[in-house]
Amino acid sequence: MLKVAIIGAGAISGAHISAYLAFPERCQIVAVVDMYVEKAQKRINEYGLEGAQAVTDYTELLAQNIDLVSVCTPPYTHAPIACDFMQAGAHVLVEKPMASSLEEADLMLRAAQKSGKLLSVVAQNRFTTPMMKLKGVLDSKRMGPIVHVQVDSFWWRGHNYYDLWWRGTWEKEGGGCTLNHAVHHIDAMLWMMGPPLELQAMMANTAHDNAEVEDISMAMLRFQEGALGMITSSVVHHGEEQQLIFQGKKPEYLHLGKWLLLPRGITDFRNPIKSWNSRFRSSLTNYRMLFMSVTLGKLRMC
Repeated sequence: MLKVAIIGAGAISGAHISAYLAFPERCQIVAVVDMYVEKAQKRINEYGLEGAQAVTDYTELLAQNIDLVSVCTPPYTHAPIACDFMQAGAHVLVEKPMASSLEEADLMLRAAQKSGKLLSVVAQNRFTTPMMKLKGVLDSKRMGPIVHVQVDSFWWRGHNYYDLWWRGTWEKEGGGCTLNHAVHHIDAMLWMMGPPLELQAMMANTAHDNAEVEDISMAMLRFQEGALGMITSSVVHHGEEQQLIFQGKKPEYLHLGKWLLLPRGITDFRNPIKSWNSRFRSSLTNYRMLFMSVTLGKLRMC
């Protein structure tokens, strides 16, 4: 039975607690930590965590043989908490962003290597069915070389979003919309395409005078095989449209939210490339787009 500690009792901690509670035969939450002990105790009561202790200082747990911790605190605290627990013998799952600086991220990686413990950063979108299918399509090379990738990570956050004491500062949050909102889209793009060879970017704060960090950024990228890319990260877009578009020399595939678009003619959704190739091996004249979404693990067309 794994002994689990939740570090940080803010909004995202509920997702971690619920996930651990789905495996009662494998793990038990023994502590919830927060600088405000009443918040930690509220989480314990809310989820019925029998026997769990509410703690204000995570260092009190370092000698308690914790097996696994979820770090759900502000970004500037991730490195010291993660390093301390790995050195104490615990595996660490840390919320995004990994840290508030590259230096801190490197410290965490070195601590993982030295301790031999697992360090994982939350990137849950990689495990969604549409993302995994899109990755399979790109890896199959049936689209031919990718010539362009477009990432639109459009969010909207009002002025008071940055009133929280740690948000909007370079020291404590480490960045703005690029690091904290577009991080999942950027991670997905890097997973699909690999790292770029060149990058040019600009950023600005256009609508949040109570924050030091950017609320919009744009980046242009060049990849090893010649593809170009464009990333827009924003918390000033009211529509909050979010999409990843990969353009190959052959047809185009689009992942938009929960949607995965594929050419018409695919009938075997467990093996879309085989199905499509068998019907349109030499012609794209009937090319059209169909929507596929995931509902309770099953694919449906709309």
